[in-house]
Amino acid sequence: EVQLVESGGGLVQAGESLRLSCAASGITFDDDYVISWFRQAPGKERRGVSYIIPKNGRTYYKDVVKGRFTVSSDNAKNTVYLQINNLQPEDTAVYYCAAMQTPWLRAGPFLHEAYYTWGRGTQVTVSS
Repeated sequence: EVQLVESGGGLVQAGESLRLSCAASGITFDDDYVISWFRQAPGKERRGVSYIIPKNGRTYYKDVVKGRFTVSSDNAKNTVYLQINNLQPEDTAVYYCAAMQTPWLRAGPFLHEAYYTWGRGTQVTVSS
């Protein structure tokens, strides 16, 4: 059974940083998986912000987070990280990681239906 568990969220002030973790079990990062980060702000849709293909290190960022978000993986630990710098109140959301098989990228990087496993999320709250 594939499981993803997020951690690292919290309450921070604007300008601070957080590193979120997504620990995966039941899959190996040597295989063709995409691990993506989504976020869902209160009253809004869940939207993808970044992904990484751990097998080759390829990454992608939505324009809204470029320059402040960095996604990385530790394949030995089967864990993906999302470093968020200079947090702003608009970053307040529940952050989720999700896994899909690489060929589904052809359908678009953040097509929800392509992701077969989701974590339960970690709350990030940024005060001004």
